[in-house]
Amino acid sequence: MSQHADDVPATLADAAITVLETPDAAAKCALTTDFAARWRYGDIVVVGDGTPGDRPRRPDSPKLLPPGEMPRRKINRGTAGRIAQLHALAHIELNAINLAWDIVARFTDRELPRSFYDDWVRVADEEARHFGLLSARLADFNASYGDLAAHDGLWDSAIETAHDLAARLAIVPLVLEARGLDVTPVMIEKLRMIDDEDTAAILEIIFHDEIGHVEIGHRWFSFECDRRGTDPAALWNDLVKRHFRGPLKPPFNIEARDAAGFPQDWYLAALTR
Repeated sequence: MSQHADDVPATLADAAITVLETPDAAAKCALTTDFAARWRYGDIVVVGDGTPGDRPRRPDSPKLLPPGEMPRRKINRGTAGRIAQLHALAHIELNAINLAWDIVARFTDRELPRSFYDDWVRVADEEARHFGLLSARLADFNASYGDLAAHDGLWDSAIETAHDLAARLAIVPLVLEARGLDVTPVMIEKLRMIDDEDTAAILEIIFHDEIGHVEIGHRWFSFECDRRGTDPAALWNDLVKRHFRGPLKPPFNIEARDAAGFPQDWYLAALTR
């Protein structure tokens, strides 16, 4: 499927699936920016129904490897180390764009309020901005997304939770994105130690936005638990145990998680399971 920015999808679900079926990263970001604006300003008003595929279409590069075959990255190993780190982060952000649009399209049968879709369109838009910032910084080093290999494990959680909105919210924003809150300040500190303020500033933007994304995930997970009459902490721990591979990894950035409204007792209890 191809789509031009001046074509207005009939529904938000159509817009989401169009983005998911667009392989080129730059085109995916441009469509995301355009469709998000059209949703905000009322050019698209109907949510509609969606049936996204199991996986989004991807660009021909980067080559995707199993996570265990990826080389370790070190920011302080000169320019090559920073390129590798930027490339890995760009890959995460591209997957995050797809994840945000997938949650829009995949759960249109759940009778969710418009504000649910407002939030996830906002997330998609911000993830596209992050990818653009990282791509521009890669260009400063005469590099681009696709130059290096990337790992193919990032979509596993989407497939694992495609059947259950609560599971998707429990794992993607409240495990994977929350993990970003833990590790990003460490990367920022290392970048500043080598006087790379430009990259550090980009990561500061991403870090701030990701606090909002975790807050959105927690709020809608709690909403879904209320509809089910289920205790949120107990259900989150159960879903993480069933659907997330491996343990949660401390140390946790409790200050950032608190700022996102993510209760400490949820994830601290998970360490003892």
